[in-house]
Amino acid sequence: MELIFEITDEKDVRFLHFSTESTPDFGTWPEKKKEKFRLVEIHFSGENQNDHHGSKHTGTNPGKLLKFVDMYDTHNGLGRKITIEQKDESKNVKVSSVFQFFNGIPVIRSWTEVVNEGEQSYGMEYVSSFALTGIDKEGISSKEEKVRIHVPHNTWFGEAQWKSYKLSDLGFYSVNEFSMKRLSYHSTGTWSTSQYAPVGFVENIETGTGLMWQIEHNGSWHWEISDMSNLLYLQLSGPTEQENQWYKELKPGESFVSVPVAAGAINGNIEKAIQEMNEYRRKIRRNNEDNLKLPVIFNDYMNCLFGDPTTEKLIPLIDAAAEAGCEYYCIDCGWYSDGFWWDGVGEWLPSEDRFPNGIKEVIDYIRARGMVPGLWLELEVMGINCKLVDEVPSNWFFHRHGKKVIDHSRYQLDFRNDEVIQFADSVIERLVEDYGVGYIKMDYNINAGVGTELGADSFGDGLLEHNRAYLHWLDRIFEKYPDLVIENCGSGGMRMDYALLSRHSIQSSSDQTDYLKNGVIAAASSSLVTPEQCAVWSYPLREGDREEVIFNMINSMLVRIHQSGHLAEITGQRFELIKEGINYYKKIRKDISNGKPFWPLGLPNFEDDWVSFGITNGNSKYIAVWRLDGDKDIKEIPIPSLQHSNVYIKVGYPLEEQNVNWNWNQVKSSLSVQLPSRKSARLFEITVN
Repeated sequence: MELIFEITDEKDVRFLHFSTESTPDFGTWPEKKKEKFRLVEIHFSGENQNDHHGSKHTGTNPGKLLKFVDMYDTHNGLGRKITIEQKDESKNVKVSSVFQFFNGIPVIRSWTEVVNEGEQSYGMEYVSSFALTGIDKEGISSKEEKVRIHVPHNTWFGEAQWKSYKLSDLGFYSVNEFSMKRLSYHSTGTWSTSQYAPVGFVENIETGTGLMWQIEHNGSWHWEISDMSNLLYLQLSGPTEQENQWYKELKPGESFVSVPVAAGAINGNIEKAIQEMNEYRRKIRRNNEDNLKLPVIFNDYMNCLFGDPTTEKLIPLIDAAAEAGCEYYCIDCGWYSDGFWWDGVGEWLPSEDRFPNGIKEVIDYIRARGMVPGLWLELEVMGINCKLVDEVPSNWFFHRHGKKVIDHSRYQLDFRNDEVIQFADSVIERLVEDYGVGYIKMDYNINAGVGTELGADSFGDGLLEHNRAYLHWLDRIFEKYPDLVIENCGSGGMRMDYALLSRHSIQSSSDQTDYLKNGVIAAASSSLVTPEQCAVWSYPLREGDREEVIFNMINSMLVRIHQSGHLAEITGQRFELIKEGINYYKKIRKDISNGKPFWPLGLPNFEDDWVSFGITNGNSKYIAVWRLDGDKDIKEIPIPSLQHSNVYIKVGYPLEEQNVNWNWNQVKSSLSVQLPSRKSARLFEITVN
């Protein structure tokens, strides 16, 4: 991985090169072109945005006025760290661009630090965390021919749906040496991934290289691609004024640190890019045993109790989960309310109607059956009918235009408030120390919008500070309870970002209730989350057949099993298939915890007839194959990495195979699979001899 910076005689700093490719001859480039390779874009209110920019974040000031001061090149436990310091002398504002490298991984973490060393306040409207011009400069063909932009679309019930675009597919054409059109993607509010994941990949299909990125923030974020000097640029940032109503007044002596982002210089296609990004995600993640051991979790919500737990209903489910081989049991929502609970959440005390002898009786029973007990929480909100709402100060909540913010019958708690922190601490302490809970499903089912005006320079400023305060609170909780497992859930995958996932060990991938669609999401989710953090539901139906159980189990068997379904009412061969799947998972999960994901048929989409997803680790490969609604019953699955290898192949699950044929073509390095019917799946195990 090569990075090249140029410092001119006038002390302008240019970020010329970030790639696995060799260095271009910058000496032949005209100055007018190189001056566009600005290291950082930062804009203050009242300053001249000196560019024919349209809505683009180019031509910023003081971004253009910054001059080189110093460069620091150090090493730490992660790898090399480079800091380039610039200054706007007219304002006495210092701006540092930081690049943290990671040993053995072609991915950097980047952010910007701004310090006001002057005597006057300045209003910030935009700060880039990573800015690179010339992302298409390698190769000789046109942008349209060689550039592909890969975008992960995300929505409730439909997570991790990647699409690949030519520039013209998105309405972007080369009309001049620059365009005022941009490709702009952002999220505003407290759901960071409700439309897109904060991830992307630009691929150069001519050179076989690319640029992968992720924005690591649990709130508003923005990235854009456009052109100048006949070259494409990429800019990554946290919240902005234009897109997210973020504005920050930087007072004398104050500093601001932008949202961290990651960027990877990739030698390969999108699959290689995802693999490298997953290795980076493992590097930045909190160390924890959960991601090494991958225990099997039962949760009684999905296609099961659906938020209506009672002692009477739970006891047989606990018995069945233990019999199936589950190691954690999480009681999902509803445990704190006698009836309808949506708009009354917030006190987090167990319902006496649901648990006549107390919830401790059920939690102790889970322990007695050899499983770790868990409870569902949505700690960041209070329902509008929670009795605490009228008892606590109004400044516990987000406000806009003098009113408390309400979304979906809930108020948003403000984690900048010390009393809110004390309340949250008390809830966790009660669950862990009094009830004996070892697992918390931390859900989040609203979007509180652009932010809050209380104690903030703008709505977006209040939101950013709240986001960071929540992360700080999480860090404290994990420091106090290092063995506690807290699942990150936001109506499934609506907060699937690595600000939260660098703390949480496990992520709910989706709330999808259709096991067929859930299979597609399951096969794609490890593109956004490491496999060992990616929790996928397996919920065999009360009235189903053999193939339905197998399909459900395979959905989760190469990631993290979130077992559910009415296990106490599933009997005979179908229950034995659940037990077999969990038992097989326990044998292979050691290879999942640090394995590399791959997609022999490409990244899955809902319109696909066949889907495949695999994990490779050393000499072992595990490949899940799903037949959805295709007419053809045979699919050829290319595995080019096994070219010229001697391999042993077997169906790993289910063990007793029926009506499934397969053939390995060593010359073509492909596995042909014949599945018995539509809506069926199998898991293959391949060993390289």
